[in-house]
Amino acid sequence: MNGWRAATAAGWICVLLPYSTVAAPLPADAPGAKQEAERLDQLPPLPPAPAGHIDHSGRTQAGRASYYADSFANRKMANGQRMNPNANVAASKTLPLGSVAKVTNLRNGKTATVKIEDRGPYVDGRVVDLAPKVANQLDLTHQGVAPVVVKPVTLPQPDGQVKLGAGAADASPQEVQQAIEATRQLIAPNETAEK
Repeated sequence: MNGWRAATAAGWICVLLPYSTVAAPLPADAPGAKQEAERLDQLPPLPPAPAGHIDHSGRTQAGRASYYADSFANRKMANGQRMNPNANVAASKTLPLGSVAKVTNLRNGKTATVKIEDRGPYVDGRVVDLAPKVANQLDLTHQGVAPVVVKPVTLPQPDGQVKLGAGAADASPQEVQQAIEATRQLIAPNETAEK
């Protein structure tokens, strides 16, 4: 019986491990942060997760992307700002608000950088909802939905730090610095809000 319990516990650990962070996150400017981003980039992408689970790990996510309908223009987003269809913004069910991520359309290889400022899409299998400007950059508007990978470049952490994610592995130092600054600006007015 003890062997069965140990095997069951080990099985649960294997199932839950991809959704957790084993080591404490390194702040973006700490020595070794870029190496941690490279390690995260080597891990297999996470599948779409249900709403309600905020993933601070920095792992790549794989699923489908859609884009905001015109009727969402100027509506309040989860961070309190108005949705600008001409901005590089996106919604995610699981990435912390204030994250900066690279979204790649797997059909054509086109990539765009977005700021996560909203929650959604609440459709199974979807990992990101893009502003129309970003959907145009990725040639997504004709199909409406496309397979994508989402690589977080920076993520705000619950303790207020900013962590590098898998997307920082292949980003230039300037892109990383811009993402860090963008994340810090996005979370500064909302220090007490969800990160």
